[in-house]
Amino acid sequence: MKNFISAILLSLLLLPSAFSVSWMDKVEHGFADNNGVKLHYAKAGSGPLVVFIHGFPDFWYSWKHQMEGLSSEYTVVAMDTRGYNKSDKPEGGKHYAMPNLVEDVAAVIRAEKSESAIVVGHDWGGMIAWSFAMAHPEMTEKLIIVNLPHPKGLINELATNPDQQKNSAYARNFQKPDSHKMLNANMFASMVSRGDEELKGYYLTAFENSSFDAMMNYYRQNYPKEPYDKESTDFAPIKMPVLQFHGLNDSALLPGGLNDTWNNLEKDFTLVTIPGVGHWSHHEAADMVTDTMKWWLAMRK
Repeated sequence: MKNFISAILLSLLLLPSAFSVSWMDKVEHGFADNNGVKLHYAKAGSGPLVVFIHGFPDFWYSWKHQMEGLSSEYTVVAMDTRGYNKSDKPEGGKHYAMPNLVEDVAAVIRAEKSESAIVVGHDWGGMIAWSFAMAHPEMTEKLIIVNLPHPKGLINELATNPDQQKNSAYARNFQKPDSHKMLNANMFASMVSRGDEELKGYYLTAFENSSFDAMMNYYRQNYPKEPYDKESTDFAPIKMPVLQFHGLNDSALLPGGLNDTWNNLEKDFTLVTIPGVGHWSHHEAADMVTDTMKWWLAMRK
């Protein structure tokens, strides 16, 4: 697990330092409710609804660049998923099973008085986004994924690729009951802020308000477990257009998981692979990812 955490921290060190805490003055904050679980989200702009779902370890501010870039034409909403920052942190692994995470997204869309949204996810947010599109195609206008293969592709890689099995050892460690005890807020806040004390304070507050046990429950409840039965795993087809980004230097999720993604889709598929970029494509190649999102969405108006 130490090696994976080191890789995370190295990737965070490489993120651009252009984050500006002052931009948060432009966003509003709201809450949605899913069966008694309160979910915080940040909101800006106006127009068609776009819902952003962050991964691990992160919170809504992960999407700052994309929110700024799209807010002139869209209502952009970025969630704190349950367990993180200002969202509720129910105790017990069952609360973090994928059906609950999926319904959290639906609750946010309804809180914005909308029937559907463009759904965007990274890492665990990407898994939630794929799953949401399968469960609620009627609520998913378009789907954008950042560095998370389709779950069938991930399972296939875990079943057949020794390199992916090796690189996923961290997930096996994260599934252990006491894995959360190895994590702390200061470690992640220090690396994300890169010496910016104001930004570090904001991230530190967010991570101190988060539950590391909850973060690990995402892995305990939802990460594919051995033995992998790739032949019988059945996923509903994706019924809307898909844009997918993948940083080819992602060591946690190897690009082989992208193979045959199109076999699970019923509409057009745009895949953007980014050489020299790791797991946080929307940070490391922020302008490219944002501009490509804007172009792709404009082509489908």
